[in-house]
Amino acid sequence: MFIHIGGESTVSDKYIVGIFDMEWMTVDSEETIDFIRQAEEAGRVEVVSSEIPRSFVVTLDRVYLTPISVATLRRRIERALDRVV
Repeated sequence: MFIHIGGESTVSDKYIVGIFDMEWMTVDSEETIDFIRQAEEAGRVEVVSSEIPRSFVVTLDRVYLTPISVATLRRRIERALDRVV
């Protein structure tokens, strides 16, 4: 199933590795900042909206910066799973 992650972007749940809170994960974590910077240098970061990113979605091949909160993305995934079961 596909999950809407903001703007015009959707990703398959099969490719999602993790969804992380932007502020919480970058405040004191040099490793996270380095990870995003390296992905950006490799051309693997996609900004899905001009709004301030609240979270980032890591997939097998990209990192998506999205203004949608982790809680909202989680609810979308849970609702989609409920429809499948």
